[in-house]
Amino acid sequence: MKIRNKIWHYPLIITMALSLSVLSCKKDKTNDDDNNTTPLPTTVTDADGNVYNTVTIGTQTWMKANLKTTKYNDGTSIAYVTTTWNGLTTGAYCNYNNDANNAGTYGRLYNGFAAFNSKVCPSGWHVPSDAEWETLATSLGGTSVAGGKLKEAGTSHWMTPNTDADNSSGFTALPGGERDYTNGSFSNLGNYGTWWTSTEAIDDLNALYRHMSYKYAMISGISGSKYYGYSIRCVKN
Repeated sequence: MKIRNKIWHYPLIITMALSLSVLSCKKDKTNDDDNNTTPLPTTVTDADGNVYNTVTIGTQTWMKANLKTTKYNDGTSIAYVTTTWNGLTTGAYCNYNNDANNAGTYGRLYNGFAAFNSKVCPSGWHVPSDAEWETLATSLGGTSVAGGKLKEAGTSHWMTPNTDADNSSGFTALPGGERDYTNGSFSNLGNYGTWWTSTEAIDDLNALYRHMSYKYAMISGISGSKYYGYSIRCVKN
């Protein structure tokens, strides 16, 4: 009887040991899976050392803030020009109202010649074409509603009513305003966000840009002179 009892107990002990081992493995695997699926923070750094968070929307990865570099990605300085940009056909940047404090929040304003320099964005990134902006809008339901999904929500930076803004895309579009080239004046900080594309319009002195307003949820496509000063958002290659 003792032998029979021992033989009967061994399978039970082995079964219990195996069960504990499986549970332990499952627990470890879950922890490993959790670690493997936890996304690491994704950032990109420009030539000045400014660090930008990024966001993936559809098939594209974008910066979550407007560009504020003062250098091309090869270390060459971009001209800082506070006087009128009329007739200036080389790359230039400035701060809104020539106040460096605005750059931290809204980024800097660049003329179209800087935007068309392939080195203005960090290495591995570029100024998006108009078609790439269109792809972004399409992935968010089309140009008539995409602006609302791209704009930062609330009225901390956008003027009231900031129509339909919910930033559901994570893009966090801000109204960096613009610079007029004819007299060097600044306007529309808080009202409009305007971003260069890398697509020329009528000729090599004009380009397409994208525009959002506090008044509506759409994102518009417009053409204008490269002498103007607008914001830049970079997209990953």
